[in-house]
This record gives sequence, C-alpha cells and structure tokens, in this order.
Amino acid sequence: MKKFFPILFASILMFGCTTQQIQETVSAVLGSTMGDPTEQEAGNGLKEALGVGIVNGMGLLSKADGFLGNDLVKIPWPEQATQVKDAMLKLGMQKQVDNVTTSLNRAAEQASGVAIDVFKQAITQMTITDAMNILLGGNGTATAYLKRTTTTILADKFRPIVNTSLGNVNATKYWGDATTVYNKIPFVKPVNTDLTGFVTEKALQGVFLMVEKEENKIRENPLARGTELLKKVFSFADKNKK
Repeated sequence: MKKFFPILFASILMFGCTTQQIQETVSAVLGSTMGDPTEQEAGNGLKEALGVGIVNGMGLLSKADGFLGNDLVKIPWPEQATQVKDAMLKLGMQKQVDNVTTSLNRAAEQASGVAIDVFKQAITQMTITDAMNILLGGNGTATAYLKRTTTTILADKFRPIVNTSLGNVNATKYWGDATTVYNKIPFVKPVNTDLTGFVTEKALQGVFLMVEKEENKIRENPLARGTELLKKVFSFADKNKK
C-alpha cells in the first residue's frame, strides 16, 4: 500500500489531472482498499473529524486577530450605529473608530476559546444514529447539529466573558466616548446599543462559520483526512452521499 501511493500520485501528475479528479481518485483508492466501516467506527470517525474541525477552527479564532484579521468573521460596528461611525469619520476621528472596531473583535477572540469544551461535551453525547445521519448528510450537517445542541449554552457562557473582555480591552470606554460625541450632535436620535449582546451574537456566528469551514474541508478533500480512520469513514460517506 505504501509503495502504491507514490506511483498513484506520479501517474496523476503525469496526466495533468484537476484537483477534483485527484480527490476523486484518492477517495476511490482509499475506499477500495479499506472496506466499509462498522457503525462504531463511523461514529468514532465522525467524532474525530468534528474534534479536528473544532480545534482548528477555534485555534484560528481565539488567537490575536482571529476575528479582526479574518474578513469572514470580522465584527463590524452594530448596524444601528453606522451613523455614529459616519459622523465620527466626518469629524476626523478615524483613530477612535478603529479603536471601537478593534476592541469589539478582541472581545470575541477572548470568548471563542471556551467553545471547545462545550463542543466536546456535545460530541460525547452524540448517538450512533446522530453520527450516521451527520456522516451521510453532507456539508454543514455536523455544524447544524452543534448549533442545535450548543447555541444556548454557548451564548450563556460567551456573554459574561464578552462583557468582561469589553472592559479589559477598553471597548466600553471607546464605545461610550463614541456615542457621547454622536449623541451631542443636534437633532440626532440617541444611540443605545447592547454592545455585549451584539458581540456575543457575532462571535457565535463566527465560531459556527469556522467550524463548518473545517467540517466541509475534511468532507471534500481526502488529503485533509489525517488518520486511517478518517480516510475509511469519509471514503464510505463519499460512496453513500444522500
């Protein structure tokens, strides 16, 4: 088997196959050499894959610039406060605007790390039936399961962390300064935004987006399946897509 793969890849490269053709070829070879997994193997493989996705996704989000430097999840100003930002920019307060944006994202980065333990708990409680439905359900199915089973718990855990983080990174001060300046403008409607609730909601959206991205990468790319169990299980899933 080990000798076969260099020959396989050399042949693929020689004939100029596309990335999709390469993935399909590798998936077919893995499936034909390993056989179908048992339900227990399928369940364990799915849980392993989710663990990989969660660790990878949360690792990216919880580091510095995990939110701020990623346009997919970067947290903007609250929609109802865009007029505040626009007014401040007209007053030459770019630095103050940037301070708010940075601090919102820093708070989300600090909160996102707690999601790992919550997700792991949800995975351990997953039944074989859940695992098989997820395995054969296609892109995003696992993420949908985690949304359904963890969103309320995560929101409860995120909110106090976000609230504390907003204070630690001076978001509360920056936001207070911004809204104070804006609310002093004649004839404008005062802005009162639940900043903690806003960041919590956006942080959760970013968390699930990154988990889904990692889940789909493992489903779609045989080369991203790092263990023999993952290769066997997802080769089976490839052959039995709903």
